Amino acid sequence: MKAYRASLLYFAEPANGESGQAVFEEDGLLVVGPDEQGRQRVQALGSYQKLSAGYAGVDTEHLPGRIIAPGFVDMHIHYPQLDVIGSPAEGLLPWLENYTFPHEKRFSAPEYSAQIATFFIAELLRNGVTTALAFAASHPESVNALLGEAQKNQLRLIGGKVLMDQNSPDGVRDQTEQSLVDTEVLINQWHGVDRLGYAITPRFVPSCSAAQLQGAGELAAKYPDVWIQSHVAENKDEIAWARRLYPKARSYLSVYEQFGLLRPRAVYAHCIHINDEDRALMRGTGAAAAVCPTSNLFLGSGFFDYAGADEVGFLYGLASDVGGGTSFSPFHTMLAAYYVGREGQTKPGLSLKPQQLWWQHTAGAARALGLAGVVGNLQPGCEADFVVLNPKATPLLARKTTQAGSLDELLFALIVLGDDRVIEKTVISQALAT
Repeated sequence: MKAYRASLLYFAEPANGESGQAVFEEDGLLVVGPDEQGRQRVQALGSYQKLSAGYAGVDTEHLPGRIIAPGFVDMHIHYPQLDVIGSPAEGLLPWLENYTFPHEKRFSAPEYSAQIATFFIAELLRNGVTTALAFAASHPESVNALLGEAQKNQLRLIGGKVLMDQNSPDGVRDQTEQSLVDTEVLINQWHGVDRLGYAITPRFVPSCSAAQLQGAGELAAKYPDVWIQSHVAENKDEIAWARRLYPKARSYLSVYEQFGLLRPRAVYAHCIHINDEDRALMRGTGAAAAVCPTSNLFLGSGFFDYAGADEVGFLYGLASDVGGGTSFSPFHTMLAAYYVGREGQTKPGLSLKPQQLWWQHTAGAARALGLAGVVGNLQPGCEADFVVLNPKATPLLARKTTQAGSLDELLFALIVLGDDRVIEKTVISQALAT
């Protein structure tokens, strides 16, 4: 057992599906220790003054001037696009054609996949991301490299082999039957091993034949505790393409419903160009949206409608979407989400509260993934994944946070001015990563 003394940031349990209220303990104590299976979990947290006597014999690390907060949860990221980040393009489809697909061809090589996986996992940890839902490439070798590296680092990571048997170039296009066989083999090899999960991963409707989508839905029914991940309604050209392929479908999202791919633990990136009927479908099936603001701004795809989402009420959380997204940093993602929320020309504009932004990238994202009470928070029983933040990591940040008169002002200063330098330590089951 070990204890940490610092300021604590965590979330109270939400009521009625709303965002959790942030709790800030200026002089707090976080106690972690093993459960019956040896996994490190939060045993207690709260005021140092109230708790310290009960844990007087526990080794305590004092971190003055630091904030301990839940590790960040990234709901959508592409590990094969590590070196695609920052590539110029005129929009989503040209970006895929000119950069993403040519690069993903390289992941048929186990050595190359392993090299990228090592850098990718290190970059997640360096930015304070302790749980991620990630796309691999269409090559099984890429999945083995990614999940193997995550296992080595004790990271809670969910990933899957991309399914794409049509409308894609040689080198990344897979074969329908073999792709489904490979997916089932990988499910049995990796899902539920240590802290790993598997996600059935059709890239998006245009890249998958009806037979492949049907097979993916059958696997989802056979393995109800695995995740599903894909994209929907990101770009108007993509939506028109899906409509040409399925002219009788009510909407792009409803195509996934047709094949049994909407359910709890199904996560759809973007969900920008959807209507209330689609939002109700998300809510009714338990599917969740991964909101990817830096990617949507970079590719000019559109703006997620927060007001519409909250009015209908469905699960969502934040995601980097690297490499369409422009940063691994959760601070950059939260700031971009604020910009997206404020945009009021194409949808109702609103100012997202700092606590809500932070919730979307921690406990709210965990809830959307079906992992509430497991990760994304510091409540007793949660796995002991957390970050140590330095609110004075840069001169300007120090100047701003020193003047903060409320928790919202402190969190917003970190969101606006923070980056990877704020992450002093990332702690996973007491294993330090830098």
